[in-house]
Amino acid sequence: MAKERRIDRAERDPDLGMLAARLLYPLQEELFARLAECGHDQVRPRHGAILAYLDEAGATPTELARMSAQHKQVIGRLLDELEDLGYVERRLNPADRRSKLVVLTDRGRDEQAQADRILGEIEARLARKIGEDRYARFRSLLRDLVGPDPG
Repeated sequence: MAKERRIDRAERDPDLGMLAARLLYPLQEELFARLAECGHDQVRPRHGAILAYLDEAGATPTELARMSAQHKQVIGRLLDELEDLGYVERRLNPADRRSKLVVLTDRGRDEQAQADRILGEIEARLARKIGEDRYARFRSLLRDLVGPDPG
């Protein structure tokens, strides 16, 4: 009897990494293609480590590193890129003059609003596909899996 090929097993019963990739990659592809149509063609998935977490109050690079689970050096490079592209700026932090505060520019706020709208549309489509209740449960379980460990 022939041993089952890994590719056949992956098609029949994909592991968690494969399932996550099958959800993430098409979502990113659609999101960034649609953002490009809105004039944000230089934003890349890696920039989400910053853009996904900023609001009007801004955040420190240390906070962004913690929230995105990225090293501070990676966040620094991404900040440099986004600053050069006109999406963020660094200001003195009024709460702690020793640190910088990263804030969105008008361009950054527009990108964020467009991304929120597009992601909302994608999520609504996914919820329709499996049903609102099942999708809400899926999101809840996913948050439980990837959220902070309680102990």
